[in-house]
Amino acid sequence: MAYYLFKSEPDVYSFDDFLRDQQTVWDGVTAPAAVKNLREMQAGAQWIFYHTGGERTAVGTGTVLAVDASDPKVPIVQVKAGPRLKHPKTLAEIRAQKIFAASPLLKIGRLSVVPLTAAQWEWFQR
Repeated sequence: MAYYLFKSEPDVYSFDDFLRDQQTVWDGVTAPAAVKNLREMQAGAQWIFYHTGGERTAVGTGTVLAVDASDPKVPIVQVKAGPRLKHPKTLAEIRAQKIFAASPLLKIGRLSVVPLTAAQWEWFQR
C-alpha cells in the first residue's frame, strides 16, 4: 500500500468541498517532484488531506481511484473522499514527531504532494 499527503489552500479547495463533491480530479500541480509523485500513484493509494495557509493542519483522508499518466507533465488523478481525521494534526505536532524528520513534508515545505511511510500514515490515524 502506498500513502501520500496532498496539500490544498482551504479557501481554494477545502476538505469540506471534497466531502461535498465526494470525487474529484486532483490537478493544478506543477512542481516537478509533486508531478512525479502523482505519476507514480496507483489506484488504492491512501492519502491525507492537509490544509495549508494559515491553518496548516491535516484534516481528512482520501483514496486514489485511478491515475492516467499518459501525459507525463499533467497526470490525471481521480480521487475519492474518505473520513475526517479523528484528531486533526497541526504542522507543529507533525514537526515534533521523529518519524517525519527526513520527510519531504518538512524538508521541502512547498511540495504539494508528498509520499508518506506506513508509520507516518498510522500516526495520522491516531
